[in-house]
Amino acid sequence: MTAPAPRPEVLNIAPYVGGESDIPGRNRTIKLSSNEGAFGVPPGAQAAVVAAAAELHRYPDGGAAALRRAIGARFGLDPERIVCGNGSDELISHLCLAYGGHGRDIVMSAHGFLMYQIAGTYAGSRVVKVPERNLTADIDALLAAVSPATRVMFLANPNNPTGSLLPEAEVARLRAGLPPEVLLVLDAAYAEYVDRPDYDPGVKLVDAGDNTVMLRTFSKVFGLGGARVGWGYAPPAVIDVLNRVRGPFNVSAGGQAAAIAALAEPGWVEHGRAHNVEYRRVLTRGLEAAGIKVWPSEGNFVLADFATPERARAADAFLRSRGIIVRPVGGYGLPHCLRITVGTAEEVGQVIDAMTGFAAEAHG
Repeated sequence: MTAPAPRPEVLNIAPYVGGESDIPGRNRTIKLSSNEGAFGVPPGAQAAVVAAAAELHRYPDGGAAALRRAIGARFGLDPERIVCGNGSDELISHLCLAYGGHGRDIVMSAHGFLMYQIAGTYAGSRVVKVPERNLTADIDALLAAVSPATRVMFLANPNNPTGSLLPEAEVARLRAGLPPEVLLVLDAAYAEYVDRPDYDPGVKLVDAGDNTVMLRTFSKVFGLGGARVGWGYAPPAVIDVLNRVRGPFNVSAGGQAAAIAALAEPGWVEHGRAHNVEYRRVLTRGLEAAGIKVWPSEGNFVLADFATPERARAADAFLRSRGIIVRPVGGYGLPHCLRITVGTAEEVGQVIDAMTGFAAEAHG
Protein backbone atom coordinates (compact mmCIF):
# COMPACT_ATOMS: atom_id res chain seq x y z
CA MET A 1 0.00 0.00 0.00
CA THR A 2 1.11 3.55 -0.70
CA ALA A 3 0.60 6.16 2.02
CA PRO A 4 -0.09 9.83 1.24
CA ALA A 5 3.22 11.61 0.70
CA PRO A 6 4.05 15.21 1.62
CA ARG A 7 6.24 17.38 -0.55
CA PRO A 8 9.80 15.99 -0.28
CA GLU A 9 11.26 19.18 1.22
CA VAL A 10 8.92 18.94 4.20
CA LEU A 11 10.66 15.78 5.38
CA ASN A 12 13.98 17.65 5.30
CA ILE A 13 12.76 20.00 8.03
CA ALA A 14 14.10 19.31 11.51
CA PRO A 15 11.29 20.18 13.95
CA TYR A 16 11.87 23.29 16.04
CA VAL A 17 12.60 22.30 19.63
CA GLY A 18 11.79 24.94 22.23
CA GLY A 19 13.71 25.44 25.45
CA GLU A 20 13.05 22.83 28.12
CA SER A 21 10.87 23.81 31.07
CA ASP A 22 11.63 21.19 33.70
CA ILE A 23 14.08 18.50 34.75
CA PRO A 24 12.62 15.09 35.65
CA GLY A 25 12.99 14.35 39.33
CA ARG A 26 13.49 17.95 40.44
CA ASN A 27 10.75 19.89 42.22
CA ARG A 28 12.23 23.30 41.47
CA THR A 29 14.05 24.43 38.37
CA ILE A 30 15.38 27.72 37.09
CA LYS A 31 14.34 28.05 33.47
CA LEU A 32 16.79 30.17 31.49
CA SER A 33 16.35 28.40 28.17
CA SER A 34 13.75 30.47 26.29
CA ASN A 35 14.70 34.14 26.76
CA GLU A 36 11.47 34.86 28.60
CA GLY A 37 11.09 38.13 30.51
CA ALA A 38 12.79 38.09 33.90
CA PHE A 39 9.80 39.42 35.82
CA GLY A 40 6.90 37.33 34.58
CA VAL A 41 3.56 38.76 33.42
CA PRO A 42 2.74 42.45 33.98
CA PRO A 43 0.03 42.81 36.67
CA GLY A 44 -2.25 44.72 34.33
CA ALA A 45 -1.99 41.99 31.71
CA GLN A 46 -2.90 39.34 34.28
CA ALA A 47 -6.00 41.29 35.24
CA ALA A 48 -6.92 41.80 31.58
CA VAL A 49 -6.79 38.05 30.91
CA VAL A 50 -9.03 37.36 33.89
CA ALA A 51 -11.53 39.93 32.65
CA ALA A 52 -11.42 38.53 29.11
CA ALA A 53 -12.23 35.05 30.40
CA ALA A 54 -15.91 35.98 30.82
CA GLU A 55 -16.19 36.59 27.07
CA LEU A 56 -14.24 33.64 25.70
CA HIS A 57 -17.35 32.25 24.03
CA ARG A 58 -17.06 35.17 21.60
CA TYR A 59 -14.67 35.24 18.68
CA PRO A 60 -11.91 37.83 19.03
CA ASP A 61 -11.64 40.90 16.84
CA GLY A 62 -10.27 39.41 13.64
CA GLY A 63 -8.43 42.58 12.73
CA ALA A 64 -7.07 43.24 16.25
CA ALA A 65 -8.07 46.87 15.76
CA ALA A 66 -7.79 47.95 19.40
CA LEU A 67 -4.42 46.25 19.75
CA ARG A 68 -3.12 47.82 16.55
CA ARG A 69 -4.22 51.23 17.80
CA ALA A 70 -2.47 50.63 21.11
CA ILE A 71 0.74 49.56 19.36
CA GLY A 72 0.54 52.56 17.07
CA ALA A 73 0.06 54.94 19.99
CA ARG A 74 2.94 53.40 21.97
CA PHE A 75 5.46 53.45 19.12
CA GLY A 76 4.20 56.36 17.01
CA LEU A 77 3.13 54.19 14.07
CA ASP A 78 0.16 54.15 11.71
CA PRO A 79 -2.17 51.33 12.88
CA GLU A 80 -3.19 50.70 9.27
CA ARG A 81 0.38 49.59 8.57
CA ILE A 82 0.42 47.12 11.47
CA VAL A 83 -0.62 43.47 11.33
CA CYS A 84 -0.82 41.16 14.34
CA GLY A 85 -0.01 37.48 14.45
CA ASN A 86 -0.03 34.39 16.59
CA GLY A 87 3.48 35.26 17.66
CA SER A 88 5.88 36.73 15.12
CA ASP A 89 6.53 33.12 14.05
CA GLU A 90 3.19 33.12 12.24
CA LEU A 91 4.11 36.26 10.33
CA ILE A 92 7.50 34.77 9.39
CA SER A 93 5.73 31.74 7.96
CA HIS A 94 3.23 33.82 5.99
CA LEU A 95 5.98 36.02 4.54
CA CYS A 96 7.87 32.93 3.38
CA LEU A 97 4.76 31.39 1.84
CA ALA A 98 3.59 34.62 0.20
CA TYR A 99 6.91 35.86 -1.18
CA GLY A 100 8.93 32.65 -1.37
CA GLY A 101 8.12 29.32 -3.00
CA HIS A 102 9.62 27.07 -5.63
CA GLY A 103 12.29 28.86 -7.64
CA ARG A 104 12.46 31.72 -5.12
CA ASP A 105 15.42 31.89 -2.73
CA ILE A 106 15.35 33.08 0.87
CA VAL A 107 18.62 34.37 2.34
CA MET A 108 19.60 34.47 6.02
CA SER A 109 22.78 34.58 8.10
CA ALA A 110 24.36 31.28 9.13
CA HIS A 111 23.32 31.50 12.78
CA GLY A 112 20.03 33.33 12.31
CA PHE A 113 16.75 32.34 13.95
CA LEU A 114 15.83 28.77 12.96
CA MET A 115 12.24 29.60 12.00
CA TYR A 116 13.49 31.37 8.86
CA GLN A 117 14.96 28.11 7.58
CA ILE A 118 11.97 26.03 8.68
CA ALA A 119 9.35 28.36 7.19
CA GLY A 120 11.36 28.97 4.05
CA THR A 121 11.83 25.27 3.40
CA TYR A 122 8.14 24.63 4.07
CA ALA A 123 7.30 27.29 1.48
CA GLY A 124 9.38 25.40 -1.08
CA SER A 125 12.18 27.94 -1.26
CA ARG A 126 15.88 27.27 -1.34
CA VAL A 127 17.19 28.73 1.93
CA VAL A 128 20.69 30.19 1.57
CA LYS A 129 22.61 30.47 4.85
CA VAL A 130 25.44 33.00 4.64
CA PRO A 131 28.61 32.73 6.76
CA GLU A 132 28.98 35.31 9.52
CA ARG A 133 31.98 37.23 10.76
CA ASN A 134 32.67 36.88 14.48
CA LEU A 135 29.12 35.51 14.94
CA THR A 136 27.71 38.70 13.43
CA ALA A 137 25.85 39.00 10.13
CA ASP A 138 28.25 40.02 7.36
CA ILE A 139 26.60 42.66 5.17
CA ASP A 140 28.96 42.19 2.25
CA ALA A 141 28.56 38.42 2.33
CA LEU A 142 24.77 38.72 2.49
CA LEU A 143 24.75 41.02 -0.53
CA ALA A 144 27.11 38.68 -2.41
CA ALA A 145 24.69 35.79 -1.80
CA VAL A 146 21.84 37.56 -3.61
CA SER A 147 20.95 36.08 -6.98
CA PRO A 148 18.18 36.72 -9.53
CA ALA A 149 16.17 34.09 -7.63
CA THR A 150 16.37 35.88 -4.27
CA ARG A 151 13.04 37.22 -3.08
CA VAL A 152 13.33 37.50 0.73
CA MET A 153 16.15 38.20 3.17
CA PHE A 154 15.75 37.77 6.91
CA LEU A 155 17.90 39.61 9.44
CA ALA A 156 17.37 39.22 13.17
CA ASN A 157 18.71 42.34 14.87
CA PRO A 158 19.66 41.71 17.66
CA ASN A 159 20.21 38.15 16.57
CA ASN A 160 19.10 35.05 18.39
CA PRO A 161 21.06 33.05 19.57
CA THR A 162 24.29 35.02 19.19
CA GLY A 163 23.10 38.35 20.63
CA SER A 164 24.97 40.30 17.94
CA LEU A 165 23.66 43.60 16.60
CA LEU A 166 24.19 45.61 13.44
CA PRO A 167 24.00 49.40 13.86
CA GLU A 168 21.46 51.43 11.94
CA ALA A 169 23.97 52.58 9.30
CA GLU A 170 24.96 49.01 8.44
CA VAL A 171 21.36 47.85 8.09
CA ALA A 172 20.68 50.85 5.85
CA ARG A 173 23.68 49.84 3.75
CA LEU A 174 22.23 46.37 3.42
CA ARG A 175 18.89 47.71 2.25
CA ALA A 176 20.55 50.08 -0.22
CA GLY A 177 22.58 47.22 -1.69
CA LEU A 178 19.64 44.88 -2.18
CA PRO A 179 17.61 44.86 -5.39
CA PRO A 180 14.30 46.66 -4.85
CA GLU A 181 12.32 43.48 -5.53
CA VAL A 182 13.93 41.69 -2.55
CA LEU A 183 11.87 41.96 0.63
CA LEU A 184 14.06 42.67 3.67
CA VAL A 185 12.51 41.35 6.89
CA LEU A 186 14.02 42.87 10.04
CA ASP A 187 13.19 40.72 13.04
CA ALA A 188 13.47 43.00 16.09
CA ALA A 189 12.12 40.64 18.74
CA TYR A 190 14.66 41.94 21.26
CA ALA A 191 14.43 45.63 20.34
CA GLU A 192 13.16 46.73 23.75
CA TYR A 193 16.35 45.47 25.39
CA VAL A 194 18.70 47.53 23.22
CA ASP A 195 20.22 50.57 24.90
CA ARG A 196 22.31 52.02 22.10
CA PRO A 197 21.89 55.31 20.21
CA ASP A 198 23.02 53.77 16.90
CA TYR A 199 20.16 51.29 16.72
CA ASP A 200 16.87 51.41 14.86
CA PRO A 201 14.59 48.36 14.89
CA GLY A 202 13.49 48.98 11.33
CA VAL A 203 10.91 51.75 11.46
CA LYS A 204 12.98 54.15 9.37
CA LEU A 205 13.59 51.68 6.57
CA VAL A 206 9.94 50.61 6.49
CA ASP A 207 8.93 54.26 6.19
CA ALA A 208 11.54 54.93 3.51
CA GLY A 209 10.25 52.49 0.90
CA ASP A 210 7.93 49.65 0.01
CA ASN A 211 10.23 46.65 0.44
CA THR A 212 11.08 46.34 4.15
CA VAL A 213 9.15 44.73 7.02
CA MET A 214 9.78 45.04 10.77
CA LEU A 215 8.67 42.22 13.08
CA ARG A 216 8.17 42.59 16.84
CA THR A 217 6.84 40.46 19.69
CA PHE A 218 5.20 40.55 23.11
CA SER A 219 7.01 37.35 24.14
CA LYS A 220 10.16 38.93 25.57
CA VAL A 221 10.25 42.11 27.66
CA PHE A 222 6.44 42.31 27.79
CA GLY A 223 6.32 38.88 29.44
CA LEU A 224 3.61 37.31 27.27
CA GLY A 225 5.34 34.34 25.66
CA GLY A 226 2.43 32.08 26.54
CA ALA A 227 -0.12 34.44 24.98
CA ARG A 228 1.49 34.22 21.51
CA VAL A 229 1.18 37.78 20.23
CA GLY A 230 3.47 39.24 17.60
CA TRP A 231 3.14 42.12 15.18
CA GLY A 232 4.62 43.55 12.04
CA TYR A 233 5.00 47.04 10.65
CA ALA A 234 5.14 47.11 6.87
CA PRO A 235 4.27 48.99 3.67
CA PRO A 236 0.56 48.96 2.77
CA ALA A 237 1.01 46.43 -0.03
CA VAL A 238 2.69 43.92 2.30
CA ILE A 239 0.04 44.48 4.96
CA ASP A 240 -2.60 43.75 2.31
CA VAL A 241 -0.89 40.45 1.43
CA LEU A 242 -0.59 39.36 5.07
CA ASN A 243 -4.21 40.19 5.77
CA ARG A 244 -5.24 38.05 2.80
CA VAL A 245 -3.40 34.94 4.03
CA ARG A 246 -3.49 35.04 7.83
CA GLY A 247 -6.17 33.21 9.78
CA PRO A 248 -9.40 35.16 10.36
CA PHE A 249 -9.04 35.08 14.18
CA ASN A 250 -5.32 34.50 14.51
CA VAL A 251 -4.78 36.36 17.80
CA SER A 252 -6.90 35.20 20.74
CA ALA A 253 -9.13 37.53 22.73
CA GLY A 254 -7.06 36.92 25.83
CA GLY A 255 -3.84 37.59 23.96
CA GLN A 256 -5.14 40.86 22.56
CA ALA A 257 -6.36 42.03 25.97
CA ALA A 258 -3.09 41.07 27.67
CA ALA A 259 -0.99 42.82 25.04
CA ILE A 260 -2.99 46.05 25.26
CA ALA A 261 -2.61 46.03 29.04
CA ALA A 262 1.10 45.22 28.86
CA LEU A 263 1.70 48.21 26.62
CA ALA A 264 0.09 50.42 29.27
CA GLU A 265 1.94 48.96 32.29
CA PRO A 266 3.78 51.96 33.81
CA GLY A 267 7.57 51.62 33.68
CA TRP A 268 7.51 47.93 32.79
CA VAL A 269 9.75 48.12 29.72
CA GLU A 270 12.10 50.63 31.28
CA HIS A 271 12.53 48.48 34.38
CA GLY A 272 13.11 45.35 32.32
CA ARG A 273 15.67 47.07 30.10
CA ALA A 274 17.59 48.60 33.01
CA HIS A 275 17.71 45.27 34.85
CA ASN A 276 18.85 43.48 31.72
CA VAL A 277 21.66 45.94 31.00
CA GLU A 278 22.95 45.60 34.57
CA TYR A 279 22.64 41.86 35.03
CA ARG A 280 23.72 40.91 31.53
CA ARG A 281 26.97 42.65 32.48
CA VAL A 282 27.07 40.84 35.83
CA LEU A 283 26.46 37.47 34.17
CA THR A 284 29.08 38.13 31.50
CA ARG A 285 31.74 39.13 34.02
CA GLY A 286 30.93 36.19 36.27
CA LEU A 287 31.27 33.70 33.43
CA GLU A 288 34.45 35.31 32.18
CA ALA A 289 35.92 35.18 35.68
CA ALA A 290 35.31 31.42 35.54
CA GLY A 291 37.34 31.26 32.33
CA ILE A 292 34.33 30.99 29.98
CA LYS A 293 34.23 33.09 26.81
CA VAL A 294 31.08 35.18 26.39
CA TRP A 295 30.13 36.74 23.06
CA PRO A 296 28.87 40.35 23.14
CA SER A 297 25.07 40.49 23.35
CA GLU A 298 22.35 43.09 23.01
CA GLY A 299 19.52 40.70 23.91
CA ASN A 300 18.27 39.38 27.24
CA PHE A 301 20.69 36.47 27.03
CA VAL A 302 24.35 35.70 26.56
CA LEU A 303 26.09 33.12 24.41
CA ALA A 304 28.66 31.23 26.48
CA ASP A 305 31.41 29.60 24.40
CA PHE A 306 33.01 26.45 25.87
CA ALA A 307 35.35 25.89 22.89
CA THR A 308 34.32 22.25 22.33
CA PRO A 309 30.99 20.42 22.13
CA GLU A 310 32.14 18.04 24.85
CA ARG A 311 32.82 20.83 27.33
CA ALA A 312 29.51 22.53 26.46
CA ARG A 313 27.65 19.26 27.13
CA ALA A 314 29.50 18.86 30.42
CA ALA A 315 28.62 22.42 31.46
CA ASP A 316 24.98 21.86 30.53
CA ALA A 317 24.89 18.66 32.59
CA PHE A 318 26.52 20.44 35.53
CA LEU A 319 23.89 23.21 35.41
CA ARG A 320 21.05 20.69 35.13
CA SER A 321 22.37 18.82 38.16
CA ARG A 322 21.74 22.07 40.04
CA GLY A 323 18.29 22.59 38.57
CA ILE A 324 19.31 25.23 36.03
CA ILE A 325 18.06 24.83 32.45
CA VAL A 326 19.84 26.73 29.67
CA ARG A 327 19.75 26.27 25.90
CA PRO A 328 22.19 24.13 23.93
CA VAL A 329 22.43 25.61 20.44
CA GLY A 330 23.82 22.79 18.35
CA GLY A 331 20.80 23.20 16.07
CA TYR A 332 22.16 26.63 15.17
CA GLY A 333 25.54 25.21 14.22
CA LEU A 334 27.05 26.18 17.58
CA PRO A 335 27.43 22.87 19.46
CA HIS A 336 30.24 24.33 21.58
CA CYS A 337 27.98 27.05 23.01
CA LEU A 338 25.14 27.45 25.50
CA ARG A 339 22.64 30.31 25.41
CA ILE A 340 21.78 31.59 28.88
CA THR A 341 18.85 33.91 29.53
CA VAL A 342 19.41 36.84 31.89
CA GLY A 343 17.05 36.03 34.74
CA THR A 344 16.48 37.73 38.07
CA ALA A 345 19.41 38.86 40.20
CA GLU A 346 19.14 35.67 42.24
CA GLU A 347 19.05 33.46 39.15
CA VAL A 348 22.05 35.20 37.63
CA GLY A 349 23.93 34.65 40.86
CA GLN A 350 23.10 30.96 40.87
CA VAL A 351 24.34 30.53 37.30
CA ILE A 352 27.61 32.25 38.16
CA ASP A 353 28.06 30.10 41.27
CA ALA A 354 27.36 26.93 39.29
CA MET A 355 29.73 27.81 36.46
CA THR A 356 32.43 28.83 38.91
CA GLY A 357 32.05 25.40 40.48
CA PHE A 358 32.12 23.75 37.08
CA ALA A 359 35.34 25.54 36.15
CA ALA A 360 36.97 24.65 39.46
CA GLU A 361 35.99 21.01 39.08
CA ALA A 362 37.24 20.92 35.50
CA HIS A 363 40.62 22.26 36.61
CA GLY A 364 40.91 19.65 39.35
